[in-house]
Amino acid sequence: MSTVGSAQPPAAPAPEHPASRHLPVVAVWVRDLFVSLAISAFIIIFLYQPVKVEGTSMMPGLEDQERIFVNKFVYRWEPISRGDIVVFRYPRDTSKSYIKRVIGVAGDKVRIENGQVFVNSEAIDEDYVPSEYADARSYPEITVPSGTYFVLGDHRTMSQDSREFGPVNERLIYGKAVFGYWPMEKLGRLR
Repeated sequence: MSTVGSAQPPAAPAPEHPASRHLPVVAVWVRDLFVSLAISAFIIIFLYQPVKVEGTSMMPGLEDQERIFVNKFVYRWEPISRGDIVVFRYPRDTSKSYIKRVIGVAGDKVRIENGQVFVNSEAIDEDYVPSEYADARSYPEITVPSGTYFVLGDHRTMSQDSREFGPVNERLIYGKAVFGYWPMEKLGRLR
């Protein structure tokens, strides 16, 4: 016969082995590390990509070997605009990527007279092109075709851009340069 509700003192818990206390801590740490890596991979693959600038065509704003983040998702929500710094596949060799500034969008009339850029017959103020980086080249007026963008490097004397290879097709543009992170003195939003 068994008795229910007997008044025996509860049994003392078995002593924990020291290693068993650390097992849950290690498991939580590994789980958190895995989640962090998964989130980082998602951000890098789908949203922001770290990029190293190679070359001097965007000086002084972006220097050779500078590290930046490119937002690969932004153009799903907003249109590419004049003044955006975009990263795109080079039209003549899509295994290479270029970074340039958008000067003209589809339908714009773009021309350059002795280095002065005109968009829709108005001279544009390019404070990002210091006089020592400007050049005196001219370019005949074109109307930017639908689905393309006219791009120029900020260092006009050292840039291979739409003056050489024409407007860039929208499907070749894969991101907007948004933030510099190395060297530390250049940390911040790109303009």
